[in-house]
Amino acid sequence: MGQLDLRPAGPTDVDAVARIWRDGWADAHLGNVPQALVDARTPESFDHRARARLGDTTVASLGGAVVGFVMLDGDQVDHLYLDRPARGSGVGAALLRRAERLVTAAGHRHPWLAVATGNTGARRFYERQGWIDEGPFDHEAPAPGGSVVVDCHRFVAPDPDDARVGA
Repeated sequence: MGQLDLRPAGPTDVDAVARIWRDGWADAHLGNVPQALVDARTPESFDHRARARLGDTTVASLGGAVVGFVMLDGDQVDHLYLDRPARGSGVGAALLRRAERLVTAAGHRHPWLAVATGNTGARRFYERQGWIDEGPFDHEAPAPGGSVVVDCHRFVAPDPDDARVGA
């Protein structure tokens, strides 16, 4: 693995972000979310949303190729996806740590995120990173004409002042 570079996304990253998002979303969500949300997540929707969210996006690249990204929405780590070959390589953990720093630097104390209840792989990943599963909640995922309610778990970042973190 080459040198990992984490940087703000730019216009030339849109295609890679959209492709990684589309593939990762399918891997994580098909079978775990209502069909109405699956129907709303067309290939074009990922292209449009990737372009619209550039200002909220940090990309990870190896050897100049984008291999993952994280998007923020205030205190929420809204999306974190990796290219399939980058999964399990430490890129996800690096992006999550960057997201935590960006959220707290913006004045928020407790970064949080939502994970579809059936997405057990992602839930295990966040638990390994020290994030705390606060339990199930109804997450309103944006969709054309409103939102779709998705059964999710709310995870919060460990408190940096907690002496147990990193112990």
